[in-house]
Order: sequence, then structure tokens, then C-alpha cells
Amino acid sequence: MDKLQHYRRLFQYEAWANREVLANLKQHKNPPQRALKFLAHIIAAGTLWLERIKGEKQSLAVWPEFTLAQCEDQLARITQLWQDYLTALPAMGLSQPIAYTNTKGETFRSPLEDILTHVAMHGAYHRGQIATDTRAAGLTPVLTDFIHAARSGFV
Repeated sequence: MDKLQHYRRLFQYEAWANREVLANLKQHKNPPQRALKFLAHIIAAGTLWLERIKGEKQSLAVWPEFTLAQCEDQLARITQLWQDYLTALPAMGLSQPIAYTNTKGETFRSPLEDILTHVAMHGAYHRGQIATDTRAAGLTPVLTDFIHAARSGFV
């Protein structure tokens, strides 16, 4: 597997895991609000990073107040945008430096592959927090481990 295929697979996993979390939260009458905030943040951060890569203006707050329905709509949208972007990306594009300004107004340059790795790891980190919050609320969190997704054929 080449590097580009690896990143496409990581984002396939990211999309699957986020859909699993969303479906799990939707099945509860009162899902933990902090878990919902983390899911909205994962979606917003994924959107923000793609906008930075493309040189676009930030369209969402970093910590938006989304309902489950809004999470579902936004997740479908950003999943498709990432898929379209990664499908069109040439392998040599992974090393290209991306210049961006963070939310504090600081400017940086990072290789695209570092940003892609960050987005995937960021989502996994917050999905762990969602699982903790879900369990603390007396509910059963969904299993979103990468190895589970790979063994099960989801990625």
C-alpha cells in the first residue's frame, strides 16, 4: 500500500468511526451532551482543516453547538468533501507544504501528510472521550477501534 492509499484508508476509517458514534448517540433518548459537543467538534475540526488545506475561509466555529440532526448533516457533507479531495489528490501532493493561520492568528506551514495524520488522530482522541462520557452516563459506547474496523472489513 502506498502512502496515498494509506491516507485514503485512514479517512475511510475516520468516516466509519464517526458514523458509528453518531448512530450510537442517536439511539439514546438523552445522549450525554458533552459527547455530542465532542462529536460536533470532530466534525468542525475536520471541516476547518480541509478549508485550511484548500485556502478557504473558516465556515464553522471550532466548538459548534450542533444537534444530532445537524451532526448527521454536517458529517455527511464533510465526509464527502474529504473523499472527493483525497480521490483527486496526486501522491506527490502529500509532501506539499500547506500555509495556514490558526484560530489564534498564528501562521504555520505543515506538510499535507502531517495535517492528514493530525485530523485522523484528533478524531480518535475525541472519540475516546465520547466513549468515556457515554459509559459514565450508564450507556454502552460503540467500539470504534481501527483494528476492529479493519478486521470487520469496514476499511
